[in-house]
Amino acid sequence: MKARVYVSFKDSVLDPQGKAVKNALLSIGYEKVKDVRQGKFFQIEMDDMSEAEAKRQITEMAEKILSNPVIEKFEVIL
Repeated sequence: MKARVYVSFKDSVLDPQGKAVKNALLSIGYEKVKDVRQGKFFQIEMDDMSEAEAKRQITEMAEKILSNPVIEKFEVIL
């Protein structure tokens, strides 16, 4: 089973890299860009197990290792 985990800053946390990318896009003519937030993407492949158990384990991984829960949020997609 393959899962995707998207990790990004919480909305209340400043994202200087996202701001820099936004400014670069605006400077080369993409004037409709309203905001950019950067993040991380993980693709995890698990051995055979139930979908519920895979989601539980991958959520645990995201909470413990893949993200910093103080400043980041994550989404697990199976």
